[in-house]
Amino acid sequence: MSIFTHVTVGTNDLDKARKFYDDVLGKIGFKRIADLGDNGSIWGVDKPANGQPATVGNGVTVSFEAPNSDTINAFHEAALAAGGQDEGAAGVRDWAPNAYAAYARDLDGNKLAVYSFRAT
Repeated sequence: MSIFTHVTVGTNDLDKARKFYDDVLGKIGFKRIADLGDNGSIWGVDKPANGQPATVGNGVTVSFEAPNSDTINAFHEAALAAGGQDEGAAGVRDWAPNAYAAYARDLDGNKLAVYSFRAT
């Protein structure tokens, strides 16, 4: 059994968010599954269901698993090139064996991370 059925981050501009996530998550091998019209996309990027503007959750990070350090480097570079903000450069994290990660914020300020625990 998995821990999550889905994780959603809000956006105020679906077109920009779709392009950002297509570019950034594509670097670690993920592909958008479907679009839900003006409501969002199945990546977990959508407009808030209550119709209010999307805001960032303080302390919230969505983290993805990547196959290796090269894909993590590409993810981080793509995030910054697409207008995201650096929240932690790609590199070794000493809290777990073989941990390698990068952090960035998307165009709406949502915090993203990508990790690999494979020896590089």
